[in-house]
Amino acid sequence: MKKVAILGSTGSIGTQALQVVREQSGHFQVELLTCGNKVELLIEQALEFKPNAVVIGDAAQLSQVKDALFPHGIKAYAGAEALEQAVQMEDIEIVLTALVGYAGLRPTLAAIEAGKAIALANKETLVVAGELVTTAARAKGVNIYPVDSEHSAIFQCMAGEWHNPIEKIVLTASGGPFRGKSRAELASVTKAQALKHPNWDMGAKVTIDSASLMNKGLEAIEAKWLFNLKRDQIEIVVHPQSLIHSIVQFADGSMKAQMGLPDMKLPIQYALAYPERLPTNWPRFDFANYNALTFEQPDLDTFRNLALALEAMDKGGNAPCVLNAANEVAVEMFLRDAIGFLEMSELVEYCLASAPYINNPTLADLEASDADARRLARERVPSAWRS
Repeated sequence: MKKVAILGSTGSIGTQALQVVREQSGHFQVELLTCGNKVELLIEQALEFKPNAVVIGDAAQLSQVKDALFPHGIKAYAGAEALEQAVQMEDIEIVLTALVGYAGLRPTLAAIEAGKAIALANKETLVVAGELVTTAARAKGVNIYPVDSEHSAIFQCMAGEWHNPIEKIVLTASGGPFRGKSRAELASVTKAQALKHPNWDMGAKVTIDSASLMNKGLEAIEAKWLFNLKRDQIEIVVHPQSLIHSIVQFADGSMKAQMGLPDMKLPIQYALAYPERLPTNWPRFDFANYNALTFEQPDLDTFRNLALALEAMDKGGNAPCVLNAANEVAVEMFLRDAIGFLEMSELVEYCLASAPYINNPTLADLEASDADARRLARERVPSAWRS
């Protein structure tokens, strides 16, 4: 029984991870569940999976959680500091970081410091602080198992090939709901349209990032750190069917691809169970249902967010941190109908140009850069929408 902590258990990845635990109950035991403020769902999950402890981000809801769980012997805590302490509990073997955005950085670092294996679904952790996180993981001998479908695909293709150098990787993108649209068409798209992803079931933030192709830019930065790659070793192609999840090309020109139906439970289970492949009864891919797999180049002029992310990766330093913070504010404002779809890119570009650049940032520098970029982004939005 592998003992698991699930950070962000009430979100899209967290709930699917618990489906995996439910189906593979002979292999996994939940030790810790955490969430931001979905108190009812957290209590429901805790009563089913009986973790040692839970942490809720909103301290105002702690008494409700305690009242519901203490009679069942489940401890409850609240706040960011409690989360960083809880991930270091002795019995935890692997920490699934499924928190959304910058919030995943400090608990991930705390888990690494405690020597816990990491199943990483929070790409922003490596976008913001890739060098700090990977350096800490190497120093502690901690493995980071990717959960994003694209990075899991690369990891799976690399199995048995660690001694062979990668010539390049190919990250595949569905293209989102607006593939093929012009900038004029994107100017008037709505929140409801952007939240309808053609292939994947994801949370709102990741779904909007996918629609703008920012998600693929963040994944490129994540891949750089996960697999120790240079910019010219990372290629992005649009693959609308989302069946080939990514490709690795080796020095001899041979290419390995990982395929499967778009279902996040597979990469979640692979990360948690590695190196085992546990049997499942999930639907299987059938070639008879697909008469073509197609590929095309991403439109960097129309989907400016992807270009901005690649530019931030090339610049390095604190630029990816600024990019991520500005984008989190931009997505929040778009979801609140405060700005339009194309204005998200304008907001991110403004922050990248305005925030001070730091070549070799410390954790304190990154925290300051994150706060500064968020301030710049909010000040740029009309005052009526800032609060």
